[in-house]
Amino acid sequence: MVGFAHKYYAIKRRSAAVAWDKAKRMRVCYLFLLPYAVLFFTFFILPMITSIFYSFTYYNILEAPRFIGFTNYINLILQDDVFLIAVKNTLLIAVITGPIGYMLSFGFAWFINELPRWLRTLAVVIFYAPSIAGNAYYIFGIIFRGDIYGYLNAFLTQLGIINAPILWLLDPAYMMPVIIIVILWMSMGTGFLSFVAGLQGVDRALYEAGYVDGIRNRWQELYYITLPSMKPMLMFGAVMSITQAFGVADVTMALAGYPSTDYAARTIVTHLFDYGYTRFEMGYASAIATLLFLAMIFCNKAIQSGLRRLGT
Repeated sequence: MVGFAHKYYAIKRRSAAVAWDKAKRMRVCYLFLLPYAVLFFTFFILPMITSIFYSFTYYNILEAPRFIGFTNYINLILQDDVFLIAVKNTLLIAVITGPIGYMLSFGFAWFINELPRWLRTLAVVIFYAPSIAGNAYYIFGIIFRGDIYGYLNAFLTQLGIINAPILWLLDPAYMMPVIIIVILWMSMGTGFLSFVAGLQGVDRALYEAGYVDGIRNRWQELYYITLPSMKPMLMFGAVMSITQAFGVADVTMALAGYPSTDYAARTIVTHLFDYGYTRFEMGYASAIATLLFLAMIFCNKAIQSGLRRLGT
């Protein structure tokens, strides 16, 4: 046993020495990567570490941080009823808009890929436009206005379906369905573009080989050839879809107000915004951010694990 351990550590030391020699030979390459590494550490890694640290403190900006242990997390989970509403709403948005938006993005990309080149370019612009129009959801604010001048209320009144305007963005019964519709409409983002690029990059020879091996229809072609060939793009699209679903805040605040009626449109990011930028309770806001970060990592890992088994 001692001999085995000695050999194991000798191999590890030899591997480390080889890696260090390789790193020294490629030091010029690392110098080129240094500016990005510094920026990434400064604006991504360091804020994340700082947020985790502050989540264990009471910090209101005016006073020095005071360590309080897990108090923020305990209060957040056991005493903050609004946070539980925010978690429920965020999970509802993520469960509905995440998978549906992901499948719609891929479905439209797959359909567009079959079009002629000039028509495909036009279709990509049309489908991608909602995601680059930053305040496009304000259009829905006009459509779902709570008076007779709102387009939907006026239309339903003319048809005789309703007698009085419906408060679409003030009534808790209608808020979340409207917001989910808007988010789905705006879900054609970078994931959609990655799907279009991935479909264009699949080797056509693979389809010919698949026909020889017994592929008989487009569904078999999709499952056994297209999807396995697009795993990196599918992974990227899944990460973007989950990130966008968990990060919803602007749409809810713009449409349902801040705060919304009975907190019916509250999300985790909106709750974080409230405590971080309105109440300046940075320790509590950091605890919210940390829990959201862990939830996003867990979901991304689960999706990545599922996609790795695709086509195997």
